[in-house]
Amino acid sequence: MKLWQKATGSKKEVEQFTIGRDPEFDVILAPFDVLGSMAHANMLAKIGLLTSEENEILQKGLKEIYFEIEQGKFSIAEGVEDVHSQVEFLLTERYGEVGKKLHSGRSRNDQVLVDLKLYYRAAIREIVEDALELFDLLISLSEKHKNDLMPGYTHTQLAMPSSFGLWFGSFAEGLTEDFGMLKAAFDLSNKNPLGSAAGYGSSFPLDRTLTTELLGFADLHHNVINAQNSRGKTEKTLAFAMAGMASTLNRLATDVCLFMNQHFAFITFPDDLTTGSSIMPHKKNPDVFELIRSKTNQVQGISTTVGYMLTNMSTGYHRDLQLLKEEIFPGIETLKSCLTMTTFMLKSIKVRQNILQDPFYKHLFSVEVVNELVLNGVPFRDAYKQVGLEIEAGQFAPKQDQLNHTHEGSIGNLCLKEIIEKMKSATKSFDFEKIDQRILDLLK
Repeated sequence: MKLWQKATGSKKEVEQFTIGRDPEFDVILAPFDVLGSMAHANMLAKIGLLTSEENEILQKGLKEIYFEIEQGKFSIAEGVEDVHSQVEFLLTERYGEVGKKLHSGRSRNDQVLVDLKLYYRAAIREIVEDALELFDLLISLSEKHKNDLMPGYTHTQLAMPSSFGLWFGSFAEGLTEDFGMLKAAFDLSNKNPLGSAAGYGSSFPLDRTLTTELLGFADLHHNVINAQNSRGKTEKTLAFAMAGMASTLNRLATDVCLFMNQHFAFITFPDDLTTGSSIMPHKKNPDVFELIRSKTNQVQGISTTVGYMLTNMSTGYHRDLQLLKEEIFPGIETLKSCLTMTTFMLKSIKVRQNILQDPFYKHLFSVEVVNELVLNGVPFRDAYKQVGLEIEAGQFAPKQDQLNHTHEGSIGNLCLKEIIEKMKSATKSFDFEKIDQRILDLLK
């Protein structure tokens, strides 16, 4: 029987359909549900709905459950509807009637919403940490290979000289920009919805500022309707942020698959990081990067799915919102796995040197020759025409070992220090230390 159920229950078919995949996601939310309940109980004690003794009992019981979850000893019993019910059942079973007082002043709507906010906040932190490890590696590879030249392409055609340092560095700076979108999702996740109840507040004198402080939120959704309407908006913003980072990884993976091709042969990986063929003994397939390419496309598709799910949704809670978890939760895990595997693989990348010494790449230097003529006083249009005619006549013979790119962000000036500072600034803005301290205070 459900905690909220009256005399008549739902038919089995309706119950199975409406519950869906929620039980598997509720286990993920369990520690956050307990943290939210601890803060809520402290607040109820402050406003007089619990005695200090009752609050002490609830805090003791909730901490027990929290550490059981951490140790993998928690599960949702057969017939129990959700994680919120399981926690309340355990408290009542172990400590009696006081367990039934915990739900005063809140609804399952704001209870699940605070669980989700806390989960997203923690998940974003894990994404940040995984991305930082990749960022540091990319910066290291950029510095290591700053003098190793490679072709640059536009329209997938040979264009101008580039370098592996420039290539690796481009993805490092791309991650700093992805952090900007991730911070927007973090800011929405870092607002407290607790106390909004079903979306219209409560007649109890709830202290929502207190629960905001206890849970380490940066702010609260002041308007209770807006607090409920943030469900969906938070997921949509997070989906866009994940899509941005997935796009960066997708481009890197696509480049790797291309550059491993024997027609390019710019990079290689050890045999044990590639796969072979059942009939072709020579094959070294980039399966990991092909899967990263496809998985990051899956992640990029989540924002579209979430957008459609939220279309034409009126103010307030709707059961439709439950399905957002089926998109966002697996998407978070997929993105994290792509980040960690990209880092794992790039630690073993081998870069081919002296690529541009091959006469095959001589046309890459056409702009260099044009610019040299301009520096010697030839008008740009005339210099361009002169070099073009030489190429058409088969007489173009540039020096393929002389480059002078010194402006910010070019081959000879990668601006790695500036990119590192960008990342430091972006990372600092998340203020994870404050959150850590608040959670530790709750669990003391």
